[in-house]
Amino acid sequence: MNLYQIAVIYYLVINIAAMLMYGADKYKAVRNLYRTPERRLLLMGALGGGIGSLIGMYGFHHKTKKLKFKILVPFWTLIHIALVALFILQL
Repeated sequence: MNLYQIAVIYYLVINIAAMLMYGADKYKAVRNLYRTPERRLLLMGALGGGIGSLIGMYGFHHKTKKLKFKILVPFWTLIHIALVALFILQL
């Protein structure tokens, strides 16, 4: 398996995990259960799950009014898109 394939698998897994985390946290919020810390949700975006985080935020209508989510999730998404673009240009 080459580096490109590993990167694709990584980004797929991290984005699916991020989206599912937002969905699970929304489920817990509605039912007043133990919640996922905001720091962990934001970390998923920083680790490359920005697209999944955005889909989770707006798909589940979760954390969309919080300023730090409205700023940091798109920021990390753009950073990772730029990194992937640089990686592709180096191939």
